[in-house]
Amino acid sequence: MRAINRGKQPSLAQLRAFVAVAEQLHFRDAAISIGMSQPALSGAVSALEEALGVQLLERTTRKVLLSPAGERLAVRARAVLDEVGTLMEEADAVRAPFTGVLRLGVIPTVAPYLLPTVIGLVHEKYPDLDLQVHEEQTSSLIEGLGAGRLDLLLLAVPLGVPGVTELPLFDEDFVLVTPLDHWLGGREGIPRDALRELNLLLLDEGHCLRDQALDICREAGRADAPVTTTAAGLSTLVQLVAGGLGVTLLPRTAVRVETSRSNQLLTGYFADPAPTRRIALAMRTGAARAAEYEELAAALRGAVKPLPVRVL
Repeated sequence: MRAINRGKQPSLAQLRAFVAVAEQLHFRDAAISIGMSQPALSGAVSALEEALGVQLLERTTRKVLLSPAGERLAVRARAVLDEVGTLMEEADAVRAPFTGVLRLGVIPTVAPYLLPTVIGLVHEKYPDLDLQVHEEQTSSLIEGLGAGRLDLLLLAVPLGVPGVTELPLFDEDFVLVTPLDHWLGGREGIPRDALRELNLLLLDEGHCLRDQALDICREAGRADAPVTTTAAGLSTLVQLVAGGLGVTLLPRTAVRVETSRSNQLLTGYFADPAPTRRIALAMRTGAARAAEYEELAAALRGAVKPLPVRVL
């Protein structure tokens, strides 16, 4: 057995030469198949045998055979070259804008109402982009972005998180959703201070929309937490309102979808300036694909113009 030269590592050229010989079992044909001269190919295989410390080929005057070690290592060498090829393909995809995988994190109070627009835009304008959507609450999305599990977030801002850059898309008003017999149902110009006396139903803790609603109540002069009943999602929340358990706040983008589920609801609109939330894309500051994300944000601003929002 040859002594192993620990100071050398096999090169890709050596592996290609060996795999070519393993496939052709002929030095001349192998050299032609990879565009290498026969002496160079023979030297590369010999250098690989020296680096590995094993004999890979059995050479005779008439033919070339793989040794038992050569048969085993040829499989490994092919796998290495296949992985290198995959690496180069992935690098090509990264260099080409809007190709490869984009892992988008979205909060639950945005996903059902904005994703049709986002997905439609991607299919139409960026057909080579592999969009993968993850619906999670804000804290989980931020953790995923920082850990590299997610590439881009679609959520309510400001976040105030170091190392995260926000790309604002639009502002949208909150709407008051009430039962049919509520005194504020269907009204325009509702003053914010009306929230001081309402039985307001909110989402469970962890949803940013809950925190925003509580902030609106505090701005209206309400000191106590107006929470007696909560829900895990907006659909359940609206059904509780339809059942007469209270009222709730919905972002304008959610109103059409959620209020269409029941004929026992009315919507009321606040006087200007109405309480609002801001929706943005968020990325890691200095992200390698920052230019793509900024272009995507600009495209999204155009795509959401038909929605009841104020594009930024």
